[in-house]
Amino acid sequence: MQDKITRLFKAIADPTRRDIFHALVIATSALSITQISNQFDITRQGVTKHIKTLEEAGLVYINTQGRERFCNANAKPLKEVNKWIKFYEQFWDDKLQNLEDFLNTKNS
Repeated sequence: MQDKITRLFKAIADPTRRDIFHALVIATSALSITQISNQFDITRQGVTKHIKTLEEAGLVYINTQGRERFCNANAKPLKEVNKWIKFYEQFWDDKLQNLEDFLNTKNS
């Protein structure tokens, strides 16, 4: 089974999924799958597959009301991606600082 961060990266790796997620984030209310599908030049089935990937990553949750399914964005899981990126940002900041310190001592 994929770990949480892998599912998140898989979900946000595709530009269409990012666009679907963005549309849900900026929506003032839940959007039906039909409403989402109308915003994209792909089939409703294609949109549904993208939404399923987003749902598996925890970025979307779906509520069923009658025969209609409504989607809401959940941006909280992106904190995991941010934490992962921050670790490597600090790693590279430290490496560059060490390089700068080394070069400064060589030139002194």
